Amino acid sequence: MREDPAPDGQDAPDGSLDAGHLLELLTIAWERGRDAFDTAPVSPVQTRVMYVVEREPGINMRDLGRHLAMAAPSVSRLCDRLQATGFLRRTPRAEDRRETELRLTDVGQAHLRALRQRREQYLRTTMGEMPPAARHALTIGLAAFCEAAGGPPQAASRRPHERRRSA
Repeated sequence: MREDPAPDGQDAPDGSLDAGHLLELLTIAWERGRDAFDTAPVSPVQTRVMYVVEREPGINMRDLGRHLAMAAPSVSRLCDRLQATGFLRRTPRAEDRRETELRLTDVGQAHLRALRQRREQYLRTTMGEMPPAARHALTIGLAAFCEAAGGPPQAASRRPHERRRSA
């Protein structure tokens, strides 16, 4: 393992890496793992749509647009493409047929499962190359970062489909 990943002069006053350097390291890690994060046959933005719909089955187009910070026409085009690939189903909402609800199809759910498995395998392999103390420090650091960013407590951070199985 390399000594200190921060070049001289890039440490914060408390001895930690500054935010700019941390961002650089995250970018490098992301780029090196790009193959593991390949989302073909859909784009990364379409994959993001799928994650939102998975978390909130039945979400409408307007709320999806808010989640993605996108205009309605862009959201509609993304959903058109996902529906054409067979990953997304749009149906009129029973309570108000003018409103469309979105749900993943079985094929869409299988795609996300396969993507998660590839990502998990990449992370396991990569973390297996790290010394145990570094793995532990990474886990503690990421958990603290998520908490500071307003993330859910550790037990609630599991994916929705995992909570359903364990309940």
